[in-house]
Amino acid sequence: MAFAIKTLDHVVVCVRDMERALKFYTDVLGCREERRVESIGLVQMRAGASLIDLLRTGDGEEGDLPAGRNMDHFCVRIEPFDPPSLRSHLQSHGIDVGEVVERYGAEGTGPSLYIQDPDGNTIELKGPPAAD
Repeated sequence: MAFAIKTLDHVVVCVRDMERALKFYTDVLGCREERRVESIGLVQMRAGASLIDLLRTGDGEEGDLPAGRNMDHFCVRIEPFDPPSLRSHLQSHGIDVGEVVERYGAEGTGPSLYIQDPDGNTIELKGPPAAD
């Protein structure tokens, strides 16, 4: 195996009404807002050692989200994060591998890439945060 899963880093949930979602995740679940990316309609909520990302989708109407689709992707933190080895391992299993890009996660900004499971669910594989 080219890597092992360390933790669940974050889950990205699609929401129609950001204010309603924020109220639920803060008041009901006790999360706290950590970061906003206004350009894409994203609010990142701290959930213990992980993040729950809320992604604004559509204009609030019932038909905005595809039926049964309210999750954009989930992310797992892996070790080691060795791009050539990782790419080789995934491709040997017939998996198309996305580009390695620096992205923000529960531990900070670090390398990650996207893959899809056999049912088309998107999974982000995330490496350690960049050293300061």
